[in-house]
Amino acid sequence: MQRGETDRITIRESFLPRLPAGVKPQETAQVSGEVTDQAGYMHLTMRVDVPYETVCARCLDPVRGNFEVTLERTVADEKTLSEKQLEENVDEYAVIRDGMLDLDELVEEEVLLSFPMRVLCAPDCPGLCPKCGKPKRLGDCGCDLREPDPRLAILKTLLTEDGKN
Repeated sequence: MQRGETDRITIRESFLPRLPAGVKPQETAQVSGEVTDQAGYMHLTMRVDVPYETVCARCLDPVRGNFEVTLERTVADEKTLSEKQLEENVDEYAVIRDGMLDLDELVEEEVLLSFPMRVLCAPDCPGLCPKCGKPKRLGDCGCDLREPDPRLAILKTLLTEDGKN
């Protein structure tokens, strides 16, 4: 973008994102945003919508959702920034290299770093029974979840079947 030609460039793209292990994209991700030029100061604002499918981290039920992330960066030519500025402010700049502003890497990195490490089907998902694996949301399975202290297990051998010595 050269000064005087335009003060706004609209971005509308779709791409198939790379997502964390165990997460599959449902369809292409949508990127929308704009680069604005205000007296030589260029600013990038974007929103990325990623429809996904994965499993609940607690109960293993399928989960479908739409992950949204927004990002804002100052657009700068690499020739105007020192290496120190780039290293210290890596999350502040979208860098123009060889006259091109390549947003693919920037968007993909932002999605990967921002995606939640654990996805739940519901915030209050109770998970699975640790003994039998039955989903707790279906009701009590009857498993005894009390674990005796293994250091005291030898004492159990002193009791007879009727619970007396």
